Amino acid sequence: MSLLHRATFLTSSARLDQLPPPGAPEVCFVGRSNAGKSSAINVLTQQRRLAFASKTPGRTRLINMFSLPDKLDPDQDIGYLVDLPGYGYASVARDDRNTWADVLGGYLRTRPSLVGVVLLIDIRRGVTDLDRRMIDFLVPAGRPVLALLTKADKFPYGQRIKAQFAVRKELEAIASLHTIPFSSTDRIGLEETGEYIENWISPAVAL
Repeated sequence: MSLLHRATFLTSSARLDQLPPPGAPEVCFVGRSNAGKSSAINVLTQQRRLAFASKTPGRTRLINMFSLPDKLDPDQDIGYLVDLPGYGYASVARDDRNTWADVLGGYLRTRPSLVGVVLLIDIRRGVTDLDRRMIDFLVPAGRPVLALLTKADKFPYGQRIKAQFAVRKELEAIASLHTIPFSSTDRIGLEETGEYIENWISPAVAL
């Protein structure tokens, strides 16, 4: 059984000071609204509604944390998955957008237990201006980044490779970067992504 399949909901927080104290390694998921973030978390954990996908972009304003319990000691968490609010919500008030940007940026820059960032990019859109603003947070933070090119099933294989190359070029400012074409519906890149995240949390974990 994969470590990620043991994920359970832990808590939701509107502010950084409401998060549990830093401890076990955390891997966060961030991306533009409707990039497929919730779907990716659900398929990686093999749970249909662990992460809630709102039908209204920008509706989810909370940081949602999911615990990954130890196989031998279920009361002990060996890591966490963190679902950050999506960005790119044009219909939301500017003050709210700025507040969420502060929360996102603050978490990415200052959370000491954060070991890796999963950045979701819609393969059909490529790197957008909003993604570039997120990259401005990521580069100074120095966190390793796994860019998932979601909805890869919409492209034939050759086009996926071209899109992957283009994203790598756009994100070359990120020192530690890995890219994977990904599809929740067709399970493209699922195994590679799961292994990458598990290795961030615990390279020696017994699955």
